[in-house]
Amino acid sequence: MVKDEIRMRVWRLMEEKGIATFPRPVFHRIPNFIGAKKAAQRVNELPEYKTAKAVFCNPDSPQRHVREMALMHGKMLVMATPRLRKGLLLLDPHVIPQNRLFEASSIRGAFKHGRFVKPSEVKIDLFVAGSVAVSLDGGRLGKGTGYSDQEYAILKKADGLAPGLLVVTTVHDVQIVEKIPRDEWDVPVDVIVTPTRVIRMK
Repeated sequence: MVKDEIRMRVWRLMEEKGIATFPRPVFHRIPNFIGAKKAAQRVNELPEYKTAKAVFCNPDSPQRHVREMALMHGKMLVMATPRLRKGLLLLDPHVIPQNRLFEASSIRGAFKHGRFVKPSEVKIDLFVAGSVAVSLDGGRLGKGTGYSDQEYAILKKADGLAPGLLVVTTVHDVQIVEKIPRDEWDVPVDVIVTPTRVIRMK
């Protein structure tokens, strides 16, 4: 399968080039990478991020910096529980002690400081997805489980996505590939953010 071949190629490249970071090995994960914090800081440059009141973010390691940043900036953070087993968690930075925001941005901390919400109880302004690979036409590959597409679909069905919502992903530059086959249920990305640049889809 072409998608699996792309995933394996990216995972192997990241390991071989020493770009991958904890947790390792990155195979079958949304890969964490050197420069993930810098990529998160570039998300802060997006006008849509600045005006967003509620940010949805995947629970994977490379996007932890995005989750912490959103909380530090006083934004409501909605996070999917791993494998969607327990639905969605809402983290409100106004009720979490300032010195606990970093802890709250982790999976364990989110369970401790967040509360479970129904998709219909939120209105997401910015949707952040983790990726294994992305292409410059907005194609995106996760680790092959389809959770990000499911999360988007669940929120959309519950009217939990604001009009004009932006789908953003943070990746290393080597995760950008030439072409990704797209199925009808695949959610394309609007903006790719790497440690070196911000790329908006046409």
